[in-house]
Amino acid sequence: MTYSPSLSSGFEKTQNRSRFLSSSGICSLCTEDCSSVCGIALAAVMGKQTVYPLTTGANQIASEKEYPLDFSHFNINGRVFGAEGAEASYDQAEIYNVDLGVEYGTLNKVKMTMPVIQPAIIKLNWRDYFGGAAMAGVTCMVGEGAMSKDDALVMENGKITEFPFLGSVIDSFRKYYRGFGQIVPQCNIEDDMCGVPEIALTKYGAEAVEFKFGQSAKGTQPVNRLPDLKTALAKKKAGFLVMPDPLDEDVQRKYEEGVCPNFYMYARLPQWSEEFFAKRIPQLREMGMKNVYFKMAGYDPADLERVLRIAAENRVDMVTFDGAGGGSGYSPCEMMNEWCLPTTVMESRLVTICRKLRNEGLALPAITVTGGFASESSVFKALALGDGNVKAVGLCRAPMAAAMSAKNVGEAIAAGNIPEQFRKYGTTKEEIFADLADLRALYGRQANDFSAGAVGVFSYLNKIAFGLQHFGALNRKFAVGYFNRNDLIPLTEAAAKLLSE
Repeated sequence: MTYSPSLSSGFEKTQNRSRFLSSSGICSLCTEDCSSVCGIALAAVMGKQTVYPLTTGANQIASEKEYPLDFSHFNINGRVFGAEGAEASYDQAEIYNVDLGVEYGTLNKVKMTMPVIQPAIIKLNWRDYFGGAAMAGVTCMVGEGAMSKDDALVMENGKITEFPFLGSVIDSFRKYYRGFGQIVPQCNIEDDMCGVPEIALTKYGAEAVEFKFGQSAKGTQPVNRLPDLKTALAKKKAGFLVMPDPLDEDVQRKYEEGVCPNFYMYARLPQWSEEFFAKRIPQLREMGMKNVYFKMAGYDPADLERVLRIAAENRVDMVTFDGAGGGSGYSPCEMMNEWCLPTTVMESRLVTICRKLRNEGLALPAITVTGGFASESSVFKALALGDGNVKAVGLCRAPMAAAMSAKNVGEAIAAGNIPEQFRKYGTTKEEIFADLADLRALYGRQANDFSAGAVGVFSYLNKIAFGLQHFGALNRKFAVGYFNRNDLIPLTEAAAKLLSE
């Protein structure tokens, strides 16, 4: 058997014409007159551009690989006696009294209503993604490279002086902020070099920054094909790496002659070190940064440990670890499918590392894990597998899907074209969106006018939280801090081995 997908891909819209060989993904019958477009046929025409999905844009893209061990290999335990975190009585030990609130932070405490964050993204319906996070009371991150979204961006001497798009993004969260969570601009190497942290903190009201080492679908930085020499020169001037060098006179001559290869812009790989952060973090704190975050992927376990040591030494507030199986935007196809530690394995390694570092006396940051989560059962399992070391779970593609779907439903209701599945509930947004009542309880009647997409994100996370309360009560645990590995039942030998680590 094989765990890798064939050369037929949903996100590339390619397909095999016959059964494929598990070792290669190639059709068992490959003919000279084949009219199907498989991964090989696509690459034969589009070349190295097919390292990345050609379908990226107004959609989300993720891994298609099935792993031999994931959270479905665990069931959730249950108990009928006693209560942890509440009085063992009929009145107190009940679902609504399961406390999901969490708090993290070293120099500045941040409270969230539930053990969930929304990891970095900056595409699709971002406005409702961030607005809904504020309504739900959870922390969210703004994706790297947001500079490319801003036509009004102004740079002088390689540094950003105007970035109005970032101001709009931060405002989309701040508009609904009710004392829980935080919106955190993320920065990669280019963002940091161009001064994204500085302008975010000093001009647009950000209070935190996340430094990105990587994500499960993209361990290297993206490469983008540029259409012409003019664009290549502009990107080079802006400080990006461009290959071939558009400033080279020989390259310019070849371009005029029509024999120049394609221009590609790409971003630098992180080379951050202990020395870098020892200087950079205090510098940004002096500018008003209250919290600092790291985004890490499922790299080699030695790198996981090193990042946690750097975080501990610099009083970083939260580190998010992203396991294989994720993806949302412009990531290499095979990297999404074939790279990095699967989330379950990565989390188990993290627990071992955390025990080691705590035994050394290190005070660790809040740890979150992400990578393919969408249901309350998988969130509960991840918190339990973390065995007290994982503060929250990242939900990214799922709340964005909620933002897009709810926006579409809201527009259909406004147009009088109510989707058939929802007609029995009423004819207005107030009647159909069931959890608007909960929002009115928080914000007043103005909640009726909130964007349907943002209401959708709130409603989706409301469902996640309510489901978590059910699983907590099922195990007679009435605060999220009590969840541990005893709450999991392994279904396979591999799952049992992982639990024993």
